[in-house]
Amino acid sequence: MASDLNSGLSKKTFVFGLKLWVLMGITVGLFIVIILVVLVCLTSRKRSKSANDEAPFSQMSSILEDIKEIRVDQVSANDHLQNGAFMNLNDKFSDRNSEKVLIQTKNGDTSSQSGSFSHMEKDAAGSQSGGENGAMTMSAYKSSLHPITAPSPLCGLPEFSHLGWGYWFTLRDLDLATNRFSRDNVIGEGGYGVVYRGQLLNGTLVAVKKLLNNLGQAEKEFRVEVEAIGHVRHKNLVRLLGYCIEGTHRLLVYEYVNNGNLEQWLHGAMRQYGYLTWDARMKVLLGTAKALAYLHEAIEPKVVHRDIKSSNILIDDDFNAKISDFGLAKLLGAGKSHVTTRVMGTFGYVAPEYAISGFLNEKSDVYSFGVLVLETITGRDPVDYGRPAVEVNLVDWLKMMVGSRRSEEVVDPNIETRPSTTALKRALLTALRCVDSDAEKRPKMSQAARLLESEEYPIPREDRRWKSQAGNSEGQRQGETSDTEKVTIQTTGPMAE
Repeated sequence: MASDLNSGLSKKTFVFGLKLWVLMGITVGLFIVIILVVLVCLTSRKRSKSANDEAPFSQMSSILEDIKEIRVDQVSANDHLQNGAFMNLNDKFSDRNSEKVLIQTKNGDTSSQSGSFSHMEKDAAGSQSGGENGAMTMSAYKSSLHPITAPSPLCGLPEFSHLGWGYWFTLRDLDLATNRFSRDNVIGEGGYGVVYRGQLLNGTLVAVKKLLNNLGQAEKEFRVEVEAIGHVRHKNLVRLLGYCIEGTHRLLVYEYVNNGNLEQWLHGAMRQYGYLTWDARMKVLLGTAKALAYLHEAIEPKVVHRDIKSSNILIDDDFNAKISDFGLAKLLGAGKSHVTTRVMGTFGYVAPEYAISGFLNEKSDVYSFGVLVLETITGRDPVDYGRPAVEVNLVDWLKMMVGSRRSEEVVDPNIETRPSTTALKRALLTALRCVDSDAEKRPKMSQAARLLESEEYPIPREDRRWKSQAGNSEGQRQGETSDTEKVTIQTTGPMAE
């Protein structure tokens, strides 16, 4: 039988006279080659597709590789808490039962509602006719001291987009969220770019900052903001949720704060809903002070904001302050007391030593905060050329008024219920210490926060010791009196009625 099989395989075929076994071998070989070619083609296509899909991630990694991770110094923060540096930085308004944030409106009726003032139903006719009936007081009761932690605004979104500390959004994600970056969704714009209101797939409202790529400025601001607040978390800092990097596009995605900013409440569009009361203003200032104290004293490297002003203080529905816009921020590492840099910021808020020499450290933010306090107390712009010459510069005018024992006259006339004399003195003293022309005599932001909420007037005992030690450490300054000390001599006496 074997001989029959051999003779059969040895027969010649019509294909070039090849024997049958040779033809069968060639056929099997060709079949194997075809299978291999198909497999190679499929593998190469799969690899090519995978490489294309991962391109944005590799591009993002190369861009972010130089961005330093902000490390919260937990040991340092705990030491501060144990030593009392931040012990008094708890929310004063949360500690008191039935504490209120009051907003005076132009309606003659009186009512109260808990929650968001901006969501209250308004009677247009009543608000227009309320001028003769006086001001109404609206109450927005704050939540309990230990509120339930809100769920992450990123929950419900695709997990594969998470990368590192934040959330990586595709350009298509943000295009859909903002209705193709519609002009109807623009909530702010400037030289840096445009900010849009958007809604993510899970329903979360966000603010999308689309940076303008002017000679690489978008890349620079993107790096600065991610460095400054990418990893930090504080209730008085606007939260950076994520970012988008595609081609030349650089976008930053923040939590959405929908109750305007301090500038709008003091000078702009939000005044149509009423005027912030003294308590509301102090709450905003105290929250701002706490956030700056955190940036300056509780994290490493420390963050100098460099552009503290009323338009950068966002206000949420509970009238908590949230510092925003870190595009000009600078980082100061351990052992670094200052940097010398190009002067940036907003006219009227910039510290004099920084404006003259470019010498920047956290005391520059302290000065800007002092101007912010004065602006909030008086309702005036830091620089207003529409006023008489002696009143153009807010800081100089206020020092003159306090020095002349006319402090009561500086309060914003739109505040119907005026603050107590003690409360006004405390706020003015805090502001004047912060805007001292001598940067070394300005307080730290944690001290400024304690001054604002302290019941002891005018200077807490520990701050007096700090002031005394600062004065004794500089022999050449003995006999000199700073601007703040001169004015303090006036404010500690009886104020003119």
